[in-house]
Amino acid sequence: MTEKKKESGMIGNTSWRSWERDILPILLLFVFAFWVNRSIEIRGLYMDDLYLWSCYGEQSFWQFIFPLGSTRFRFLYYLAAWVELALIGPHVGWIVPINIILNALVAVTIYKMARSFSHSVMIATLCGISWLASRMAYYQIAQTYGLMETLALWLAVGILYLLCQYRTGQGKNKKLFYAACILYFMVCFVHERYMVLIPLFILVLVYVGCRDWKQWAASVGVFALVQLIRLATIGTVLPAGTGRTQVADTFSMGEAVRYALCQVAYVFGINAGPEYLNGESISAAPIWILLLIGVADLMLVGLTGAFVLRLIREWKNCWGYLQTITIFLGFIAGCIACSSVTIRVEMRWVYVSYAASLLFLSWMYGVLTKDLDRKSGEILMAAPYALMITAYVMLMLPVELYYRGLYPNLYFWSEQTRYNSLAEVTYGVYGEEIFGKQIIIVGDDFDMSDFTEETFFKVFDPERTAENTRIRHIEDVREIGLVSDDMLILQEDAANNRYLDITLPVRTWKCRGLYGYYTDGWIDENAEIQVMAGSTGEIEMSFYYPGEITGDEWITIYVNGDAKEYLELSDQQTETFVTTQPYKTVTLRFKTNFYVQDAQEQRGEDHLAAILTLTAD
Repeated sequence: MTEKKKESGMIGNTSWRSWERDILPILLLFVFAFWVNRSIEIRGLYMDDLYLWSCYGEQSFWQFIFPLGSTRFRFLYYLAAWVELALIGPHVGWIVPINIILNALVAVTIYKMARSFSHSVMIATLCGISWLASRMAYYQIAQTYGLMETLALWLAVGILYLLCQYRTGQGKNKKLFYAACILYFMVCFVHERYMVLIPLFILVLVYVGCRDWKQWAASVGVFALVQLIRLATIGTVLPAGTGRTQVADTFSMGEAVRYALCQVAYVFGINAGPEYLNGESISAAPIWILLLIGVADLMLVGLTGAFVLRLIREWKNCWGYLQTITIFLGFIAGCIACSSVTIRVEMRWVYVSYAASLLFLSWMYGVLTKDLDRKSGEILMAAPYALMITAYVMLMLPVELYYRGLYPNLYFWSEQTRYNSLAEVTYGVYGEEIFGKQIIIVGDDFDMSDFTEETFFKVFDPERTAENTRIRHIEDVREIGLVSDDMLILQEDAANNRYLDITLPVRTWKCRGLYGYYTDGWIDENAEIQVMAGSTGEIEMSFYYPGEITGDEWITIYVNGDAKEYLELSDQQTETFVTTQPYKTVTLRFKTNFYVQDAQEQRGEDHLAAILTLTAD
């Protein structure tokens, strides 16, 4: 086998059309994607996700896609988000399944790339499983904005793969390079962080000794075009930082180096940051987690050692290998560097570096086994390398699952859970009946913003207005008087980080029918209720008799057993009131000398007589 042929085999000529042997691994990846993310859900939107929806719900298509003058210009992401939100409509619960499907498709892409690099279905499947299991997937699955991270990662690893293929072919397939340039343009307008990848294009052109000015112009031109568009639309070429900061204002070289080292640690399974960003810092991890991480990393050290020995044995012909190594390491370093210049490091930013590391691992396996005849017993010589990769994945799997169980410690998880609860006890129970109601919340410890109060329920309305649906916070349920049909009473349950629907118990506490009184207001000829007065102590009563008034219809009203008023009906609608001490509960009994003659139903022993409306503010 010639050296040229050997090097070509480094990346592999695995046909992307050979789906027959890929069907089972791909099905496995999809099943695993849903299983490993089974506990994640989105029922209600909040914070950045809710703001994104508000822009979608209140802006025109062109305003949403092209936010001129904003701090960021991500029109390709906004286009994808617009399509997603349009498809979802008010079905917020669809977001997580869609995110899982997209994540599984990325895993399939990684599987296909890893199979091309490694020539092994098993190694490729392990790479896909390892990527899906990673704790770094939390944001891509559990937030609407996760679509942005997924698309950016997808495009970025596509650039890495195309550049590796282009270099391996010694620049003969120019289409690969131009395709990488297109992906670069796209990824910059999904997330500007990946502008940092442009040096890889120059590096690859140098490696292949490119003399085609068009390819040089394509790489320089696409970078210049991105900057010109950014300058024209947002007035700057500098990327904004996280948390509404500016990189130029917050950058510190010392912090950047520290954050870069943290990201390297994350790739090797070590949570080097604070708990609110990763669930649990490595210093608080149990000993068995530390042991699993340590042994897993030893597997990587062993495989890397074997790979280095291979390079030493082939030192006369290893220049091509070293070029591919620098592409992988340059990609990982670039992704780490661009994620280290802001005020913190979030695990979601390390996900793309981790994906590239898995592909690098599969490529090393491919190099170690490239001379083995897979149709003979020689393939058994690859067993030690396959065992090391398998052991790494199997050792890290319980680690990743353990850290996934600590997602509630992440900075946004608590609030997402809280708003999931709010959606569940309101729209989840009452559906569109919620629109137009007063959502009265007892307590304000959850510190809901005015924007959330105004926008939260609009998401569930196909008309995007939720007209007359209002959220109101109170300190004590006594402030609201009697519970009417247009009210929904919720209680903040801070101990369990959720909302409780207490409408029925509050309604019963405020106004409890002892007999002959029904929740829709009907009373029988004889009826008795207990009513709590409001702050004024005045209980107003309005009686509506749907029958014909003859002038001989009377209602006797008893207060705590004493007859207080004989009310003669002169019209179908008659009103009166009784006065007691504020917030005191009184027993009211009603006795009528009439009933609805042609009533189609009888609920108790007596006939239905009138409809009673009570007010006690």
